[in-house]
Amino acid sequence: MNENRPGPTVSFVALLVILFLQVPVIVVMLASFSETSYLTIPPQGWTFKWFSAVLTDRVYLDAIKNSLILAVGSTAISLLLGVAASYAIFRKMVPATEALTSLLMAPLIIPSVVIGVALLQYFTLIGMRGSFWVLLIAHVVITVPYIVRSALASLSGLDLSVEEAARVLGANGLTTFRLVTLPLIKPGLVAGALFSFVTSMENVPVTIFLAGPRDTTLPILIFTSVEMGVNPSVAAVSTLLIIATAIVLLVAERWTGFHRFV
Repeated sequence: MNENRPGPTVSFVALLVILFLQVPVIVVMLASFSETSYLTIPPQGWTFKWFSAVLTDRVYLDAIKNSLILAVGSTAISLLLGVAASYAIFRKMVPATEALTSLLMAPLIIPSVVIGVALLQYFTLIGMRGSFWVLLIAHVVITVPYIVRSALASLSGLDLSVEEAARVLGANGLTTFRLVTLPLIKPGLVAGALFSFVTSMENVPVTIFLAGPRDTTLPILIFTSVEMGVNPSVAAVSTLLIIATAIVLLVAERWTGFHRFV
């Protein structure tokens, strides 16, 4: 029974690796409480003024709003497209399913800078550069693969006899998918949606090429702020993002137990 359990040495090494990976997070969070106007570790004094500065700064608030709209919109569209594509691939409803899967997964392999430059050239060619909708389409392109991958993983463990039983009882295809299939793959979809949301929220390489002057997102604002000189407000907004992400992950885990599909 204990043969597959890791030994104390492996557990200790794993703990060290986890702690090492968390060091940047801890440093950023500590720096956000410093009273100085520059980043310093350990913090010189303790204050919440940088959090107040971020939450009352119109520039930061507009960037947060743009990022949330973009992330929610792209995740919702990616869910619709990704689930439909995954189910069609799983059920062999379309030809060349392997090629289609590779095409949908391509943004995970192609460097984000290459995707950004390619989309910039394409949308410039057709005269759509600088539009919010262009940015939304680009984010859908880079987030769909996460939905497809998680949906296909969930569907691969689906017992097809459950769908067949629903059909025998008189449910049509749409009703079967909505009331039987969808609830069974929900944890995988939640995991994919979280990955898509986070990917959209933190994306810089694609966004920086396509964002218009009114579409500045939070990562772009942080990137430009760092170029002009780092102050604790950047650490403060990063800390807020870390806390918000942790809360969302905890709620999602309690709701669906999505870790089984990650």
